[in-house]
Amino acid sequence: MVKGRVTKRDTSAKGNFVSEWFGHRVYPVVAQTPRGLAIQQEGLCPFLSSAVGDKRQCIKPETSRGVCTISSRSNGPRQDWLVCPYRALNLDLFSDVARRLFSIGSDSRLELIAAPALAKREVRGRITKTLDSGGAVIVYFQGKLGGEISLSATKRSPEVSFDTTLVQLASTKMNGLTANQYGFFEVQTMDFHGSYRRVVQNLNDALRLHRKDFSNILQQKPEWLSEKIEGPNIANVFKRTFYQIMLKFQIGAQGSCVGSVLGLPRSVWDSWQRHLGAPELMAGADNVYSLRRPDPSSQRIPAWIYVFDVDATSKSNPNPIVVSMIIATDAPSVAHYALDIVPETMVADSGVTDRILLTIRRRLAIWWPEISA
Repeated sequence: MVKGRVTKRDTSAKGNFVSEWFGHRVYPVVAQTPRGLAIQQEGLCPFLSSAVGDKRQCIKPETSRGVCTISSRSNGPRQDWLVCPYRALNLDLFSDVARRLFSIGSDSRLELIAAPALAKREVRGRITKTLDSGGAVIVYFQGKLGGEISLSATKRSPEVSFDTTLVQLASTKMNGLTANQYGFFEVQTMDFHGSYRRVVQNLNDALRLHRKDFSNILQQKPEWLSEKIEGPNIANVFKRTFYQIMLKFQIGAQGSCVGSVLGLPRSVWDSWQRHLGAPELMAGADNVYSLRRPDPSSQRIPAWIYVFDVDATSKSNPNPIVVSMIIATDAPSVAHYALDIVPETMVADSGVTDRILLTIRRRLAIWWPEISA
């Protein structure tokens, strides 16, 4: 990360704005660094590039190319919402997840390697040296970093793919290097209504026409960052991903899998509260919160939720990711809150069933007035 100058902007404005473009902030402040401008001009993804040690282009289609996060006030306060999973490719975040999943102490050396980097001789040498000295090595697979690991569909189960699979390498005298344990890390992004096309076009045009004064021009034209972008599709994303989350949490509790982690941006966690009955979480050991049903069938913790945010106030670019809460949970517990507590809360609301019936009658009366009697 590099330090740079930022230009403050009014965050009380309504609307939804592209807040990071090619990893560098454009709202509510405009980052002004030579390196950031060069990355935007070259169309690079700084997060993929950092992971493999080589320059990597943004992999998104032209209509959304370079868009990392959207700033929205859908939860009340203005927050960043991740719209690209590669924005969470953060070494500190991945290291914390790896240490938790594989029980690697904070004082132990850890090498975290993207799978394609194994082709480099110097990386292999570093891995051997780390293992020989008693350190830990975790290799991870992602869509553009070695490909997703998936389970094929059967007659009785669907196909399922894992966003990020982490594998621990070990050295044995008989078999040399081997991999016996693995875990999963999923990051939940958000869909937005509308289209990014106009904003991407605005940014590309501004960069082409105002190369040397891009940041200052952008600061004067915040409307360029919000054109045609509507709010987040919160309910649809929760419904679409709930089954996947339960399935992966449950798989993560089996066999040689050490567990699974779900990464939720703070904005997404806040938006999910109604879908989970707004549970009250109490901090336990090591300041880890618990989201467990009252009578957990096992004391083992097979899953964690990492609630994180992009630190928009930081002068480092790209802005760092900060974990604000770690929650221990499992699939039955999340299902308990979403499918037991939420319906109970809705039904307990006095007169809710009568209000539904009244709504039905009023709707029917549009076509047949006598029904309302």
